[in-house]
Amino acid sequence: MSVSKIANPEITLHHGDLPAGISFGTSIAIDTETLGLAPQRDRLCLAQLSAGDNTAHLVQFAAGQFAAPRFKALLLDPTILKIFHYARFDIAVLSRYLGVMAAPVYCTKIASRLVRTYTDRHGLKDLARELLGIELAKEYQSSDWGAAELTQEQLRYAASDVLYLHALKTKLDDMLAREGRTDLARACFDFLPTRARLDLAGWAEEDIFEH
Repeated sequence: MSVSKIANPEITLHHGDLPAGISFGTSIAIDTETLGLAPQRDRLCLAQLSAGDNTAHLVQFAAGQFAAPRFKALLLDPTILKIFHYARFDIAVLSRYLGVMAAPVYCTKIASRLVRTYTDRHGLKDLARELLGIELAKEYQSSDWGAAELTQEQLRYAASDVLYLHALKTKLDDMLAREGRTDLARACFDFLPTRARLDLAGWAEEDIFEH
């Protein structure tokens, strides 16, 4: 599978929710942008979604306005696989602000940790570079995602976080199968909603499985 960097992806910005009638098929890549890395403190500002078809739909949330019934229904749909990179954080944030726990889920970071044991670099940029030959820009990772008007640069950066997740999943699935770790990965993915609930309940830093 050959993947080239998408020069001009189709990016659509929505406010508050997805539009009626939109369909993403049986799997969707999702990412979030927040004001920081503490879900209990730093609110959800943006959610990015892609069906892996060179298009991205971005949903911008204003403070305190998280009704989003169509987006919530998608997160809960058991027939649609949600692909994340570092799902543990994203599904916790979505649960904290939208009140629903996404499932079923797939995490490219967990898959990478299970098969790319020859490195400690498991960031999205590292995966895209090694597995797809694509350089992702990260200069807008730390910016004000709570602004009422997001810049075109912010929107392009946000979209890039979901445009390649389907292609990465394909590569990682091949590696998981090769190393006999597909079932182990699936078990980890199935546990992620529980891990997110533990994080939100106060056990983010404590390993309850240790002696």
